[in-house]
Amino acid sequence: MHRRALLAAAPLLAALALPQPAAYAQEPQRPPLPVAQAREAGFDPDRLGRIRPAIEREVAENRLPGAVVMVARRGRLAHWDAIGFRDKAANAPIALDSVFRIYSMTKPFTSVAAMILVEEGRLHLTDPVGRHLPGFDRLQVATPTANLALGRVTYQALPQQRQMTVQDLLRHTSGLTYPETTGVQPVRDALVQRGFLTVGGAEYDSRAMSPAEFVQRLAQVPLMHQPGTTFEYSLSTDVLGRVVEAVSGQRLEAFLEERLFRPLGMRDTGFALREGQAPRLAAHLGTDWARDNAPVSMLDVSRPPGNASGGAGAISTAADYLRFLQMLANGGVLDGQRILSPATVRLMTSDHLAGLNVPAPPGALGTPGYGFGLGFAVRLADGVAGVPGNAGQYMWAGYGGTYFWVDPKAELVGVFMSQAPSVERPMHRRLIQTLVYAALVD
Repeated sequence: MHRRALLAAAPLLAALALPQPAAYAQEPQRPPLPVAQAREAGFDPDRLGRIRPAIEREVAENRLPGAVVMVARRGRLAHWDAIGFRDKAANAPIALDSVFRIYSMTKPFTSVAAMILVEEGRLHLTDPVGRHLPGFDRLQVATPTANLALGRVTYQALPQQRQMTVQDLLRHTSGLTYPETTGVQPVRDALVQRGFLTVGGAEYDSRAMSPAEFVQRLAQVPLMHQPGTTFEYSLSTDVLGRVVEAVSGQRLEAFLEERLFRPLGMRDTGFALREGQAPRLAAHLGTDWARDNAPVSMLDVSRPPGNASGGAGAISTAADYLRFLQMLANGGVLDGQRILSPATVRLMTSDHLAGLNVPAPPGALGTPGYGFGLGFAVRLADGVAGVPGNAGQYMWAGYGGTYFWVDPKAELVGVFMSQAPSVERPMHRRLIQTLVYAALVD
């Protein structure tokens, strides 16, 4: 069957505190990694103890409902804690196995899925996306022109100079954008008209479409940039998920379950709540404290989506995500399950933006000092960035209040899970990373 036909034919799927970290054994899940005492992992336990009161202050000030923090060093779990509320309105405490909508922390899953196919020779980074998805070989680009008569910039639709490639999707140089972030009105209008944003609805939500509808509609929207020229954080990874489906002949969620989640024992990760998960789903506060308490909403994950958003649609736990990250930190393997080769992990976590136009720093911390690889922001040097860390660190975050980083030089992995979709969410990412490095003494 032709790869394009596979896309359409893909089958449908279906301020209370918890006990201190030593109580992990009381949780329904086992620790996600072997456990180490803080000192033997190179941490000052008193300094790690600063994390809980810092998060409790944020909870008391109504900037966070609660959070789960997990930190591993040299492959062993050194710090884990659940602080605050799973549902503050219901006075329900958060737990180590609470389930979170992780939004853009879905992107690394989809990026790994694509690289699994690359390693198998079924997909190539240099493939034009139009080889796999109908209509993507004929995209137009909204090109600004100065309109002297009107005294402002207008936009003209011009042909793309070359097709976007799979590598462009992975590093966000495809020319695509998000309707929530673009300042190019014709592009935003086209995305809204085709259902990629419902004004007044949840942001980053295109779950109502089928995979085929997603591709057909997006192929009618002009690009914001010529492919391969400019870093623009975007729907690229959602499109990458459609490529994975076209090449594999499986729905994205099925491919990820078979090739990533199940092998790594990520039993709480998917694209909709499973039986028994609803009582563990973390709730947000309903408003954004940094925008005069303006109302906010989050994805409805109570039922399977029409399409699995490879860029923003997954749910997970801190424990599951830590296992995924430790696999990457180990060079693509965990507990005997090899997902990727070390060479592929190095390729993914190296900067791919050198020589391209980067209008804004691609890090999720609101600070310069980062490039972007194949699914991850990558720290370029020990300095420049406004938080501690080392060159080669890779990281990403989610709109809903989640964050992770992996520091190969320090042999360190950190996960922060909360549900706080605020415009000031980078503040909490910087906070947790600073506190963890302040406790690292060996």
